[in-house]
Amino acid sequence: MKFDVICIGSSSVDVFVQTPFAAHLRRWSSGKRKDFQAYPVGSKILIKNLLFSTGGGGTNTAVALSRLGLKTAFLGKMGAGANAFAVSNELEKEKVASLAVCQKGGRTGYSIILDSVGHDRTILTAKGSNNDLLPDEIPWKRLNSSWFYFSSMLGRSFETQKQLARFAARKGIPIAYNISEYLAKKGIASLKPILQHAAVFILNKEEALLLTKRRSIEEAAKTLQSLGIHYVIITDGPRGATAYHQDFSYRIKADPIKVVETTGAGDAFAASFLAGMIKTNDIKFALRLAKENAESVIRHHGAKNLLLFWKEAVKRIKRRPGKVTVKKIE
Repeated sequence: MKFDVICIGSSSVDVFVQTPFAAHLRRWSSGKRKDFQAYPVGSKILIKNLLFSTGGGGTNTAVALSRLGLKTAFLGKMGAGANAFAVSNELEKEKVASLAVCQKGGRTGYSIILDSVGHDRTILTAKGSNNDLLPDEIPWKRLNSSWFYFSSMLGRSFETQKQLARFAARKGIPIAYNISEYLAKKGIASLKPILQHAAVFILNKEEALLLTKRRSIEEAAKTLQSLGIHYVIITDGPRGATAYHQDFSYRIKADPIKVVETTGAGDAFAASFLAGMIKTNDIKFALRLAKENAESVIRHHGAKNLLLFWKEAVKRIKRRPGKVTVKKIE
C-alpha cells in the first residue's frame, strides 16, 4: 500500500485538569516577562473538571491529514497496555493506518495539561517509549509514501529520524518537519541532518529565533531558506503566520476568536498547510486551510476534537477567505 503521508512522531494520552484554585503569578527576569500558575502548598485541591483525550504530535497530525482526505499512517513507539489501546483505537476510528511499535513493558506517553494562563497551557509530560524508537524496529519495506511528516522527537528516536531522513532522500520522498522548543535549543547544526532534506519546515516565532539565533522572523527565515528548505512557515500565535518561499513572503492574520485552549493548534496548522499544498499546490490556500483548522481546534479542549474534514474546511474558506498579503523579500 502506498500512503500519501506517513507521520513519524509521538503519541500520548492527554489529561486536561481544571481547578478553581490556581493563581496567576507574573515575574520579570532579565527584562522578560514570565507567567506562572501557582497552587497552595500542602493542600488537597478538588478538580473542577477532568477531560481525557489522545495527543502527541505524530497522532495529532496523522488524524488531521486523514480528515482532510489523505491516506495516512502513523509511525512511533508506545507501550502495550490500556493507554496504547486507547491511542490505537482512535487511530483506527480516524482511518489512520498504524505502523507503530507497541512494546510489552514499554510506556505510552502521558501528559497532564494544567489550568491555562490566558488560554495558554502548562503541560507536564512523560515521554515514555516515544523517545526509544530504534532503527531495527522500523518496518522499512512498508514506508511507501509520497511524503514523510516528522514531528518533534527526542533521544534515540531523534537519531532514528536522522536515518529516516537519509532513507527519504534516497527514495526521493519529501519531508515536512515541525519541531518543538526542545529541539530548537539544540541549534541548526544538530538538526541539519534532517533540515537539509526538509521541503517544508514549520515552527513558531520563539522556536525560529531560538534555533537560528536571529533577532527577527525575517532574518530567521532567510537563514533557514539558505539550507535549501523550499517552504519555511513561521507561526506567531494570535498575530497569524508567514510562509516564505523563494523570494516572497505570504502573511495571513489570525481571526479574533474566543480561545478555550491551545493544545494541538500548532499540529493542526502544520498538518493542514501540508495537506493544502499536496491537494492544491497553492500556498495561499494552504495558509487559509491551516488557519481555519488551527482556529477550530483552539475553540475546544483536546488536540483532535474539532479538527476539520476537507469539505467543511473548504466551505469555511469560501465563506470567509482569510486575506493573504504577499511581499517580495528584499
